[in-house]
Amino acid sequence: MNWIENVLIIAGVSLDIFAAMECQGALVAKVDKKQLSVICALIAVWQLCALALGNYLSGLLYRNELAHDENFVGLVIAAVIFFGLGIRLIAKAIKNEWINERREESLDVKKFLRMTAVTSIYTLLAGIAFGFLGTNVALMLIIIVCMTIAFVVLGVYTGYHLGFQHKTKAYVGGALLLWIAGIDVIVRHIMC
Repeated sequence: MNWIENVLIIAGVSLDIFAAMECQGALVAKVDKKQLSVICALIAVWQLCALALGNYLSGLLYRNELAHDENFVGLVIAAVIFFGLGIRLIAKAIKNEWINERREESLDVKKFLRMTAVTSIYTLLAGIAFGFLGTNVALMLIIIVCMTIAFVVLGVYTGYHLGFQHKTKAYVGGALLLWIAGIDVIVRHIMC
């Protein structure tokens, strides 16, 4: 996969973080840039570790030879992961949880860590998919850090200025990007 496809996949996964940060940004009275920097760093490191761990786990599956045709099975698993993550985002968009809006003086770092722990499960799955696709790990780690920081900042400020009404659009956009990635894997790698 080329770097543009990889950026689109990471963007699809990161739009979940964007939506969560948008909700939190809608609640704060003022965005504290120092606190936002700490949150960005923590979430970026967490996502980095999840992606690296997922890539490592896919390598373990290859080394243990769980399947006779490892390459084909790995590609199918990668496509299924992308479609599954997209379905999960659509389910979140349909559910459209209402946020109990109450003003908070600052961003709660503990709350962000809990949200990040849940989101990192899906980043771990994306890391497994990237491992099966043979993606350059170093490039992916750089992209995940940059995209995570960008989407956290954009999400907080979008929520701060516009409220949390755009989170369903973020979920749908992320799902579409992940489905496009799944179709790309099927067309370019499995069918060829």
